[in-house]
Amino acid sequence: MTLATTDLEQLGVVAAQILTECEPEFLAGLGAAEEVTKGIGDYATAVDLALERRIGAALLARTGIGVHGEEFGGADLATGTVWVLDPVDGTANFSQRIPLTGTNLALLIDGVPQLGLTWLPLLDERYIAVRSGPVRRNGVALPPLAPAPMSQTVVAFGHVGLAGGRYPTGYRMALFHAVSARAMRVRIMGTSALEFAWVAAGVFAAAVSFGNKAWDTAPGDCLVRAAGGSVTDLAGLPHHLGSPSMVAARPGVAEEMLEILAAVGDPANY
Repeated sequence: MTLATTDLEQLGVVAAQILTECEPEFLAGLGAAEEVTKGIGDYATAVDLALERRIGAALLARTGIGVHGEEFGGADLATGTVWVLDPVDGTANFSQRIPLTGTNLALLIDGVPQLGLTWLPLLDERYIAVRSGPVRRNGVALPPLAPAPMSQTVVAFGHVGLAGGRYPTGYRMALFHAVSARAMRVRIMGTSALEFAWVAAGVFAAAVSFGNKAWDTAPGDCLVRAAGGSVTDLAGLPHHLGSPSMVAARPGVAEEMLEILAAVGDPANY
């Protein structure tokens, strides 16, 4: 299935209205305690659950398109047209009253993000873009990303604490040190939604995620591409729904990130 840009833009208008309508509930829930434990340091609050139900129901009712949410799952992400939703991205920040948190939403068509929205109501910032661009922040179109050297920019980085699996702690720390040696600053924000939206907006020059849950990365994938940035995985391959990780970067920095990733080498060696 394909949708014209005008159709995607209209769906974006509807989705933006729904997210904005839900902002009071998001704001009122700041500081909510853990409700459901999903793993070590990974949990959902009652606000996550309530917002996913409310936003999901509204999207289905107003657009007729199914929804796959972080908390309750849903429609298949790889085929057809489906919304993918993270009602509260950066839940740990949210529950600790750290204002770096928001709502992430994307429209996938056959697994490819075609529309991305990242709502950061505590910062009064709302990002939206169809894949062809431009990115709009609070309704104002942002300029395409311009090339810049990493030495003059800030890079956002994913979690580097105790970790195993595909990207063990040793690899993460080696990559962190390699990026730190080239970038002006490195920051860990605790929310991939904000990190990738800020890459698209030119705030960060790049952002690294050691995971690739669609509700975390699909909106940012769409926003960064719409801004003229590059999106790969940690092996330097083009990012897609099945990728194990995601690296988004502006021109110039994207090439430097590929050099760094090649120098750091295979995660299996750490």
